[in-house]
Amino acid sequence: MGRLLKNIFIICGVVFSLTLIIMPPMEGLSRPGQNCIAVFCFSVTMWVTQFIPLPVTGLLVFFLLPILGVLPSSHAFSLLGSNAVFFILGAFVIAAAMMSSGLSKRLALLFLSRFGSSPRTLLLGVLLSSAFLSFWMPEHAVAAMMFPIVLEIADSLNLKPLRSQYGRALFLSLAWGAIIGGIATYLGGARNPLAIGMLYDTYQMRIGFLEWMVASVPAVSLMLLVAFKVNSLLFRGELTSVEPARKVLELQIRNIGKMSLRERKVAGVFLGTVILWVFFSKHLGLANIAILSSVSLFFIKAVNWKEVEHYVNWGLILMYGGAIALGSSLASTQAADWVAVKVLSSLFDQPLLFISVMALITLILTEFISNVAALAIVLPVAFGFCTATGTNPKLVVLAVALSSGLAFAFPIGTPPNAIAFSSGHYSISDSLKGGVILNLVSWLMIVAILKFYWPLLPFLN
Repeated sequence: MGRLLKNIFIICGVVFSLTLIIMPPMEGLSRPGQNCIAVFCFSVTMWVTQFIPLPVTGLLVFFLLPILGVLPSSHAFSLLGSNAVFFILGAFVIAAAMMSSGLSKRLALLFLSRFGSSPRTLLLGVLLSSAFLSFWMPEHAVAAMMFPIVLEIADSLNLKPLRSQYGRALFLSLAWGAIIGGIATYLGGARNPLAIGMLYDTYQMRIGFLEWMVASVPAVSLMLLVAFKVNSLLFRGELTSVEPARKVLELQIRNIGKMSLRERKVAGVFLGTVILWVFFSKHLGLANIAILSSVSLFFIKAVNWKEVEHYVNWGLILMYGGAIALGSSLASTQAADWVAVKVLSSLFDQPLLFISVMALITLILTEFISNVAALAIVLPVAFGFCTATGTNPKLVVLAVALSSGLAFAFPIGTPPNAIAFSSGHYSISDSLKGGVILNLVSWLMIVAILKFYWPLLPFLN
């Protein structure tokens, strides 16, 4: 039945897109604008169904936009080299150096070892360790790195898959910590710089690295507290002592030995990069700093190209480029404005209500499709509403981008969920129980900070 519905959705999406291309332009819409909406509908169909790989859909956008007269070829192809794409590339290279040098594992073990005194504090340690590392590294990399450590902890405690409540809580803490921490900065997930890139491309507005953290970290802190409470209440652990786990962590710390010269090099470059991002990003540019830092890692022999190739997902970069090109074309042809005036303005008369609904739609979408795809679907249309009504697009970017990273319920929602689920220690019904609660609470939290906190920040006004 699922395959049948998927095929019907694909056929309907393709037929609708072809109909838009063939039929005369609708009133108030130019031919390039209507063709752009057709490309958008086709891309949404492919992203939702994953009939072809996500990066291939992004690549196909660069063919469809020029061939249908939406953008000149030179303009469309140039968008693959946007600031957001190069920032993402630089961040991937830095993360690759941290992973391959062993610095990230050292940080995880040192951080986690501070929380091994009791079952409750160990759970908190896994949650906070995953979250803290996801501030500075892609959340999927953090989950992949933390997974064997948590698995060894589970084995040392003799936790049986699907039989231990504590085992359920342990691996859900791994997934939920990485997810929540991933929305705190630009580094936790490429969707954040992608959103900023689309904001700049459409409105020439920026949100700095430190500004993003000021806007997001209060929500992240509250969500971590809620996640810990939900996990503790739903999956009450049967353990009274975690002494074997503490010994495992101590042994691993002894085995990695003293910090190597290579780790010190990577740590120095990373600290310098964060300082530049925080204090000089508006002058130097986030992408320029990321590229400079990633190149410097090769000059000081802290990483080699084979290691970078192993850790960098080049296909996702193609998808990000396609999403940026699609968003840019919807803005330049005024197709997004047309949709906003014809559809959205008649449904929403309050910016707060509109942004809240967009955040909720994104939150639902990201449980079933790629968070980047969810962002690419919602943000261009939301920008059209901003242009038509004068709504602050920075608020829309923050609400939608944060919501796109909060997939708690299903393994398919985000890589940390899939990685933690692969342990076999919990079922989908387990993650669904807590995930739905976290989804609802996180959405209400975003609505609350949208109304009461973000208006107080001068850089968002």
